[in-house]
Amino acid sequence: MEAPIETKLDTILAHFDELDQKLAEAGTDYQLAAELSKERSELEPVVSLAREYKNAKTQHDEAEELLDTAEGELRELAKAELDALDERLEKLQRQLKSLLVPRDPRDNRNVIMEIRAGTGGEEAALFAADLLRMYLRYADLHNYKAEILSANETGLGGYKEVIISVKGKGAYSRLKFESGVHRVQRIPETESQGRIHTSTVTVAVLAEVEDVEIDIPESDIQVDVYKSAGAGGQNVQKNMTAVRITHIPTGIVVSCQDERSQLQNKARAMSVLRARLYEIEERKRQAELDATRRSQIGSGERAEKIRTYNYPQSRVTDHRINLSSYNLAGVMEGTELDTFIDELQLADEAERLASYEAS
Repeated sequence: MEAPIETKLDTILAHFDELDQKLAEAGTDYQLAAELSKERSELEPVVSLAREYKNAKTQHDEAEELLDTAEGELRELAKAELDALDERLEKLQRQLKSLLVPRDPRDNRNVIMEIRAGTGGEEAALFAADLLRMYLRYADLHNYKAEILSANETGLGGYKEVIISVKGKGAYSRLKFESGVHRVQRIPETESQGRIHTSTVTVAVLAEVEDVEIDIPESDIQVDVYKSAGAGGQNVQKNMTAVRITHIPTGIVVSCQDERSQLQNKARAMSVLRARLYEIEERKRQAELDATRRSQIGSGERAEKIRTYNYPQSRVTDHRINLSSYNLAGVMEGTELDTFIDELQLADEAERLASYEAS
């Protein structure tokens, strides 16, 4: 293992011993004890592996010494043990590096996903509906709870905009790679001459945040209420239940009309607003701390084309990792989406590891 990693392991082990000492001295200071125990618990997996690695390294050094002096059958045994220890150390190094790489603190959060039709008119709106179905299926397959928060439908079954929440452990860690521009190439049903059209849909994936994390003063927002739009007839709300919130400092506007009460719609709109503001702050922080990461994996900026869905060729290509799948139907059903997400996670981890080792 490289010397910088060895040094970091020694620092972690020393800090772990220091935490044990502080815990023993905490006495009846239960708040301090709880904080120390939490930090100790977070370090424990790394410490356990680090101790196993150091033990294996000691055995490896002893086997090397024996190999230098041993002869005959004993030398063969030492060589076999050394080979086994090399393999074990390599495995432990990979595991340790994976644990040492700083994690995205948002990874275990729930998700607010915004899907918006881009260029392409009604065809873009119809593809937005296809992506919505893909993500709802994906959520179901991973035992996440998905719910539509707000939807602006078109007359032909598409969506100009739809916002959903996805709740479940690790939801953000998987879905964050879906942020960006999704491009579709296919023949629209309304196309009489069989020409292929190109349309785009923008997807934004936001980490849901708690009320205490983003403080939004009442003076910073303007709340407007209006009658909900509907499909007509009995479905049209006669009461002023729809809510539009404008965040004055940033100009962000969030509307919600799917709930029956004005209070519920306001609560949901505020949840989306908090997530958007949190995302803005997180992007600023990421830009300051890690400029190199964006060049390889992509930042998820909305202007960035991340994936193309080519229906005539039944091909889906992710441009960030140059990976294609010819099972478009499986991807759109949500069953094959992990083909891309798994590879994106590996590429992301490799980039973060490179940044960590260089630090």
